[in-house]
Amino acid sequence: MSEELLRLSKRMSELGLCSRREADEWIARGWVRVDGKIVSELGSKIYPSQRVTVERQAAAEQSKRVTILINKPMGYVSGQAEDGYQPAVVLVKPENRWPDDPSPELFHPTQLRSLVPAGRLDIDSVGLLVLTQDGRVAKHLIGETTDVDKEYLVRVEYTGVGKLPDSDLKKLNHGLWMDGKPLLPAKVRWQNEDQLSFTLREGKKRQIRRMCDMVGLKVIGLKRVRIGKVKLGDLPVGQWRYLRPEEQF
Repeated sequence: MSEELLRLSKRMSELGLCSRREADEWIARGWVRVDGKIVSELGSKIYPSQRVTVERQAAAEQSKRVTILINKPMGYVSGQAEDGYQPAVVLVKPENRWPDDPSPELFHPTQLRSLVPAGRLDIDSVGLLVLTQDGRVAKHLIGETTDVDKEYLVRVEYTGVGKLPDSDLKKLNHGLWMDGKPLLPAKVRWQNEDQLSFTLREGKKRQIRRMCDMVGLKVIGLKRVRIGKVKLGDLPVGQWRYLRPEEQF
């Protein structure tokens, strides 16, 4: 079976070396070798069996990239500014840094360059939002093959009579369809009489609100408290901290 040629940047992303955008940057700077030879032409193609290595400068540059956790308040959007609402990244400034942040990292405005949200949180939702300069983190959290789960606390009101039937709680766990496709199994359980905990492996647009709608629940409040092994913890609303080197999603 003959091998198919792949774009070098795509192959580097597949190998987990970096994101495609970083790959293009590194190729242009002459930091990438294929079978020991420097390849500096963008769009170059290689065979998957060829060996890709990166120069030390690339690793050094990548280790300087920061990942920031923010407790997003209501009324901020995750990504680009829209309809007069500000993006959460405007909160990343020295005066909003959590005073109890244990990270020795010093804030510098260059850290705001290409700081992008790894996953979204609706304007009317609060809680843990990850902003990162590191393409590997973004790919790990929002790539098509991600297996990182996310946990939300959801305050709800039942619009039916009495309380939510157990059969509908089962449906929230597995059995609902959205956009013509079955949803992946979720873990949904009561925390107290008006609050559910949702643990999801996928994040369709307004997924939790739409799931609740389907079984007659109205969402009053939604807060993301965990992404993978990283928890929101005591981080106050509107404040941020650095992801620590030992923390892994």
